[in-house]
Amino acid sequence: MAQAKPVESQDYGEQQIKVLKDLEAVRLRPGMYIGSTGPEGLLHLIYEIVDNSIDEAMAGRCDEIEVIVHPDNRVTVKDNGGGIPVGIHKEEGVSTVQVVLTVLHAGGKFDNEAYKVSGGLHGVGVSVVNALSSDLEVRVHRDGKEHVQNYKQGIPQDELSAVGDTDIHGTHITFMADSEIFGEVKYDFSTLNLRLRELAYLNPGLTIVINNLATEVRNVYKFEGGIASYVQALNDGREAVHEEPILFEREGEGWKVEIAMQFTNNYDENLYSFANNIRTKEGGTHLTGYKTALTRVMNEYAREKKILTQNDSNLDGRDAREGLTAIISVKLMDPLFEGQTKTKLGNTEMQEICSNAVREGLNLFFNKNTGIARSILEKSLSAQRARLAAQKARQLVRRKDALFSSTLPGKLADCSERDPAKSELFIVEGDSAGGSAKQGRSREFQAILPLRGKVLNVEKARLNKLLDNKELSNLITAMGTGIREEFDIERLRYHKVIIMTDADVDGAHIRTLLLTFFFRNFRALIEASNIYIAQPPLYLIRRGNKRTYLFDESALEEHRANNKSGFEVRRFKGLGEMNADELWDTTMDPEKRVLKLVTIKDALESDELFTILMGSEVKPRRDFIRDNADKITNLDI
Repeated sequence: MAQAKPVESQDYGEQQIKVLKDLEAVRLRPGMYIGSTGPEGLLHLIYEIVDNSIDEAMAGRCDEIEVIVHPDNRVTVKDNGGGIPVGIHKEEGVSTVQVVLTVLHAGGKFDNEAYKVSGGLHGVGVSVVNALSSDLEVRVHRDGKEHVQNYKQGIPQDELSAVGDTDIHGTHITFMADSEIFGEVKYDFSTLNLRLRELAYLNPGLTIVINNLATEVRNVYKFEGGIASYVQALNDGREAVHEEPILFEREGEGWKVEIAMQFTNNYDENLYSFANNIRTKEGGTHLTGYKTALTRVMNEYAREKKILTQNDSNLDGRDAREGLTAIISVKLMDPLFEGQTKTKLGNTEMQEICSNAVREGLNLFFNKNTGIARSILEKSLSAQRARLAAQKARQLVRRKDALFSSTLPGKLADCSERDPAKSELFIVEGDSAGGSAKQGRSREFQAILPLRGKVLNVEKARLNKLLDNKELSNLITAMGTGIREEFDIERLRYHKVIIMTDADVDGAHIRTLLLTFFFRNFRALIEASNIYIAQPPLYLIRRGNKRTYLFDESALEEHRANNKSGFEVRRFKGLGEMNADELWDTTMDPEKRVLKLVTIKDALESDELFTILMGSEVKPRRDFIRDNADKITNLDI
């Protein structure tokens, strides 16, 4: 048996052991601390500082926070809290401000004295921001004095010093994200705005100001109604089963639970959970406790009041939550998050705490509001009947070898490639466009599915109606994943599902209907980057034998401004008017085409937008159009 070769000292010795001091590790591996160095990572820098200010608010020392985005993308976060302590830290021998800004896991959140509840419990927040900033300035207003210190890439450039008297209190931090780390520094103002609005809802009475100096947009958020106001805002555009949200709170040693919920006549459930103001996108024990108790309470009440008879089967969770919008917000002393991104709460005790809170609160509400309780239960019973009908429909469809079998729709022109990673499915508007697409495509890897007529608006339809719709059932069959509880992304037959509609208003409407279909029923495909939008041209410019394709009105206006005469303009009324070779060259050829990847920046924002645009209420849609009219650059009438 051969012996292992000894490791030579020159291969591995003391000199190979590198110790990363202070904030060097953060700059070397920024993704470990903020998730990425892309747009989300940039916003994470702001969130880390804002979280500290929110902690001050939860401790009762702050009632106003302002975030300023300067024209050069420098960011200032101000709060009127107590201010970071400025005295000399006994262990470190420098100011406490410098310790907080330069030492990982330093802060006032580990002994549960300064902060009973905190979101930034990893203690890396502001020090990480400092490390990843080309320069940072901190101004602390405390005990009648203003103190200032400057940093570059996390390194102090001077000592903390008092520069004058002040009659305010709080911490002001201004930083410039380092382009060496992030490349182009540009913030997604819309996403930032939504997060700050969310924080204002979660902290009633707290004023949060967001001020974009580059665009001169300043928004002020303050919601005395807290999460109940949040639920009402989310349901704007939906028909509510009961006018006021159901609201209950419970508090114990080291924890607090707040729940607001409202049932609507829509068909989707919208549950959003938070722990210490952090959105737990993957849920966790608090959400599990809420769901379990909600279903149990509704079944027990329905049995007690004979709404469910002895022969009726129990409601399941889907029935109980149909049309429900709920916010579950917990605040606790020692939260256990899964990972630095904090997307799932792991505290086991919170499941029972939330379950008990729901049982007590909802039982009390139902017994005091029997009419509303009956309306909610009738809504759930209707959901149960529709679910059972859809289940029978799926079973029938299976027997007929359609949705869940190898038999593909006759209208589908499939490709020869059998590797999903190399295959594309084009969803095309109309048979005429489908004909051009079938002739122009590459049969090897591109499949074509034409849809006839207006696509069903799934925002106003239950699953059984969706399954009865021939065009959408064909699409489900073509994709191969199944739907709802049968959904399996591993069965997806094409890793690029491409919506290809006309480049006009009618095409945009069909595109929106399809996006609603995917968002409500196949969100996992969007999250996995499987859904795309094709970009067909709107105009053909001919100058002799030269052809140029333009994709919108602004491009045409620019062309006319630079070319006064000698060219012919042809406007495509639809994909069906394009020759097969034109469609291939402009829209389908992977070497030349432009595809837009469909993403979800924020599920809450997307949910609100689909409800407004595709829901049954007219007023919110009219208000949205009015409020956004100034952003419309091209209206095809």
